[in-house]
Amino acid sequence: MAVVIERAEVESFRTLIARRLGLSFEDGKLDYLADVLRSRVEAEGLGHGGGYLGKLSGAAAWRDEWRVLAQQLTVAETYFFRYWDHFRAFVEVVLPENAGPDGCSRDLRILSAGCASGEEAYSLAILIREQHPAPKDAGIVSIVGVDVNPAMIQKASRARYSTWSLRETPPDLRQRHFRVDGRDFVLDEGVRSMARFEERNLTEPDPTFWRPHAFDVVFCRNVTMYFAPEVIRSVMARIRQSLTPGGYLFLGHAETLRGMSDGFHLKHSHGTFYYQLRDSPRQRRSTLSPAIQALDASPAIPAPGPVDSSASWFEMIQRASNRIRDLANSSGAPAPAEEASSSPRKRPTPASRGANRAWDRGVILDLLNEERFSDAMKLLTALPADSSNDPDAQLLRAVILTNGGDLSGAKEMCMRILDVDELNAGAHYLLALCLEHEGNREKAAEHDQSAAYLDPAFAMPRLHLGLLAKRRGKLDVAMRELEQASILLAREDSSRVLLFGGGFSRDALVEICRGEIRSCGGIA
Repeated sequence: MAVVIERAEVESFRTLIARRLGLSFEDGKLDYLADVLRSRVEAEGLGHGGGYLGKLSGAAAWRDEWRVLAQQLTVAETYFFRYWDHFRAFVEVVLPENAGPDGCSRDLRILSAGCASGEEAYSLAILIREQHPAPKDAGIVSIVGVDVNPAMIQKASRARYSTWSLRETPPDLRQRHFRVDGRDFVLDEGVRSMARFEERNLTEPDPTFWRPHAFDVVFCRNVTMYFAPEVIRSVMARIRQSLTPGGYLFLGHAETLRGMSDGFHLKHSHGTFYYQLRDSPRQRRSTLSPAIQALDASPAIPAPGPVDSSASWFEMIQRASNRIRDLANSSGAPAPAEEASSSPRKRPTPASRGANRAWDRGVILDLLNEERFSDAMKLLTALPADSSNDPDAQLLRAVILTNGGDLSGAKEMCMRILDVDELNAGAHYLLALCLEHEGNREKAAEHDQSAAYLDPAFAMPRLHLGLLAKRRGKLDVAMRELEQASILLAREDSSRVLLFGGGFSRDALVEICRGEIRSCGGIA
């Protein structure tokens, strides 16, 4: 008879897994966890989940059982040269920086964190060998692969792979660095000796491993996406500590450091993103505070007619919204229609509050909601020095300057924000608008791409990328970006529609996307 697993036992199991392995499972995975728990209870010959959980959480670590769970709960799918753009950046950016004056490389220490069956670590070894066929020219190369799954570590140490693992490996590299043995490919011993593998849990703070300046490069791809935020922050803190000055960090395409670490510069080349260690960490700047996130829906401006392909997105906003006034000339008094449509909750005006009183984000956001940009800016500029440097205040300034037409001031404010926090997606997007208006569409697209990478749920940079691509005649790219923007807008925070939507309502922005998709020849 199958063991009956209670919901409370599954919840306890999930908590233990998060605490010990760092893995985070959403509610939709509870049935899967229940199946795993039931199978392990039965395998251990226990009659109920409580006894198993007691042993699992006991003071004496049940190490062998945790190793079994690590095998069952971790994803081990990988292959050689996965995310080729990362490897191009490694060869063309990282390795040249490691070269000495004689052309030979200095000693290089690389960590492949969450290495699975070793393909990533060995891909790096192959590329180093390709750059330096004579091992002495490569300096002393140390590649360490670590993974919590013992079965994967054993496979990595064997360096024996199927055709499927080499599916993205160029034929010439396969021929030079592997020999065929039956149906398998065995890695050349010279390359194999460049890497070693350890069973290790990234969530455990082992000071003997996470030594200061222990690594020059860390690849930690598609690992943190399974961790809870607090676990990600602790792992990133260890990686930051273990990197040498100027060291590099590569994450998976769906992973960013936004909100997780302030110790890295964002790098963008070879069509991909990666990170370089800062000289010193700076205060992290959040993009949106809880006060901003609590805002009501944005004001509605009707969707415009056909878009002038020669106009920038900023010009489109200006032409579509006659209510957006020039910041310097605004009287600050809302029109009757605006007064009627504004939020029913009213806060004191800036004058009634007093200029020196600690600032209230809600007052400024209400003014922004009413498009009273002049009053909002007056309140922001009257803040004490400590408040005026607040990240939310700076981002709001940039929004108000953009909406008010002062793109020079908005650009300067965005640059100031990004000088402190390169991972601020909102500042990257606003800067993209400014750059496009200056005629620098290529640089504008780069900042849109940064914003979309840093915050994959942010709709506006996708919309802007679609418009930029359409103007370059890249209709397939335009339709892809606009379709993604339309999907994201459906679940976009109303606060961000207000802050970054140029005064358009959510529905109007979706209709803009659909209209542009149709004009590209697509179906929306």
